[in-house]
Amino acid sequence: MKPILFLEPVFKEMVWGGSRLGSEFGYNIPGDDTGECWGISAHPNGDAKVLAEGFEGKTLSQVWQENPELFGNMEGDRFPLLVKIIDAKADLSIQVHPDDAYAKVNENGSFGKMECWYVIDCPEDARLVLGHNAKNQEEVKDMIKNGKWQEFLRYVPIRKGDFIQINPGTVHAITSGCLLLETQQNSDITYRVYDYDRLSNGKPRELHVERSIDVITAPAGDVDKMLISLQDLEKNVWHELINCQYYKVFKLDLDRENSFDQHYPFFNISVIEGEGTLNGTKIKKGDHFILPAGFGKVDLAGKLQLIASVAR
Repeated sequence: MKPILFLEPVFKEMVWGGSRLGSEFGYNIPGDDTGECWGISAHPNGDAKVLAEGFEGKTLSQVWQENPELFGNMEGDRFPLLVKIIDAKADLSIQVHPDDAYAKVNENGSFGKMECWYVIDCPEDARLVLGHNAKNQEEVKDMIKNGKWQEFLRYVPIRKGDFIQINPGTVHAITSGCLLLETQQNSDITYRVYDYDRLSNGKPRELHVERSIDVITAPAGDVDKMLISLQDLEKNVWHELINCQYYKVFKLDLDRENSFDQHYPFFNISVIEGEGTLNGTKIKKGDHFILPAGFGKVDLAGKLQLIASVAR
């Protein structure tokens, strides 16, 4: 029988991070400024250890290289996705990500970064930066160079349970009090457009204004194509939230037994609420694991909220 590949998360302390990854998920976080939990990650900046029997001490990138059969012999020189939980105690910088073509040329062959967010929790009046109000590239350049942030940035209200797709070229920023699960390409390339003139270790953080202007899409995409409300999803059924060129993402809200067949090259799962069992193995809030190729029948039981993803 194929193993469940449980993973040991990697944590990142950030100028905007908080303590909720410890208090709400039970993680042993490094400090009260922990902004990110890289739960399913095979990136050089955070390579999660595989905790399954027979793989002790190995990282996910090692297992990807050495045991391609566990991932359906999927093509590619690196694990394609990265799944993280983000705790924003303060606002994140205004930022944008490049696509594959731009990153390959300008970022040493890195992937670009397409990503999506599931809103685990947020304040009642929460809003995010999602897109901008410039009509064309000239307006983008003018508004950024002249600091017209109120005019430039497009804020949209969000609620707990919303789902947001962020294509490369989309100006965006997570705001204080938001707790999100992010599924993305396996990339750590972020261009900061603006950082509220904050200091980190007494200095302003690096901005990437010219590269940001290079990659920002103008005009911005429609909000209703990026933001999906998931308030009334039927329970005990896997719901496909997005199907884009790099990933599919699903949600399951379980309160009874449920069975399905794992037929993908691999199936990433993060437990964002509750506890239960998977084929008799205990799983709980904060667990991240991969069901490998050929895993077969999956029997779930308990009260669980799961976000899952597959690579395309």
